[in-house]
Amino acid sequence: MLEGVKVLSFTHYLQGPSAAQILADLGAEVVKVESPKGAYERSWSGCNTYPGGVSMFFLLGNRNQTSIAVDLKSKEGVEIIHKLLREYDVVIENFRAGVMEKLGLGYEDLKKINPGIIYCSCSGYGSSGPYVKKPGQDLLIQSMSGLVSLTGSDPEAPSPVGTPVVDQHGAVLAALGVVASVYDRARTGKGHKVEASLLGSALDLQQEALGYYLNGGQFTERPTTGLSTRFHQSPYGVYRTGDGCITLSLVPVEKLRELFTPGCLDGYTSRDQMERRLEFDAVVCREMKKKTTGEWKKIFDENGIWYAPVNNYQEVLEDEQVRYNDNILTMHHPVAGDVRVVGHANRYDGENIKIRKLPPKLGESTKILMEHLGYNEETIRRYREHGIITMEE
Repeated sequence: MLEGVKVLSFTHYLQGPSAAQILADLGAEVVKVESPKGAYERSWSGCNTYPGGVSMFFLLGNRNQTSIAVDLKSKEGVEIIHKLLREYDVVIENFRAGVMEKLGLGYEDLKKINPGIIYCSCSGYGSSGPYVKKPGQDLLIQSMSGLVSLTGSDPEAPSPVGTPVVDQHGAVLAALGVVASVYDRARTGKGHKVEASLLGSALDLQQEALGYYLNGGQFTERPTTGLSTRFHQSPYGVYRTGDGCITLSLVPVEKLRELFTPGCLDGYTSRDQMERRLEFDAVVCREMKKKTTGEWKKIFDENGIWYAPVNNYQEVLEDEQVRYNDNILTMHHPVAGDVRVVGHANRYDGENIKIRKLPPKLGESTKILMEHLGYNEETIRRYREHGIITMEE
């Protein structure tokens, strides 16, 4: 779908590589520009997960790309990038603010070489402003953006979301900005600078909650019942049953009266589900404990109730819809072996996106790209000996 679009990716950690991977999944030709020692995610992985000694953190976010390893602190390395840039459409980067400019690779520098360049900067807070030098990381921005204040059931200990949602949503927004800019350039010939920040991503995730707050909505204190938000009516959250947990969403009071102990909801109206939500939810909590999860599932299925199981990851992998959608891909890696990863989220014309290329070896395309640019064998050898480049044997 993006065949013919050529991307230079100066990215590391999660937001930037995930954004580049989305573009690569969609058919863009993405070259990951790394230091001679490799991007950060090659040497770190959560849970110390290194199948065959290869970082799982790297494997999950760099498929369908190739790699060039260049010392960007050397004038020779920057020269290689400047030459490459004449043939590329998009630059995506997530260095600290000011780093690319210092290297001579900022937007103003690069659009002099390629006026139609689309330049996407992924950052914590934006490329300017009072927080520009602060560390921009998913957990920190969940906290400062208000997201953490919405979650958890302990009033004294707010809880962050248990997965880096800000990073991943930020990646999607960055990729969206690039695709929109590519489309616009096809019409106008004009390049663009796209700024995708984790702060913007975190606020975008809270569009509903902030929309209420900005317009007079009154949040209750953080719920200690089953409620999962501070602004939905009861029931809306995870509830303990007689032997486990189950999730309920937006069940009308009339339905609950039919299913719960007679009389337990007398005096409550549908309006009370919001206005007396904590009191109402306490009743739901008591009632849900009176039957097992299996019993409730049967009752809810028979009555068209919005509910879901609380699955652990093994149960997610065994879920019939997840299996049917084929959301989990297996990569056959020559070193790591068979590695399973989450695939591209969308289907197109009923088909899933396939893996065209494995996450690249460090510098696997350095020699090929330099030869394409006209560098001779002697220069390539000398650059390698001086640590300006790394390339695959």
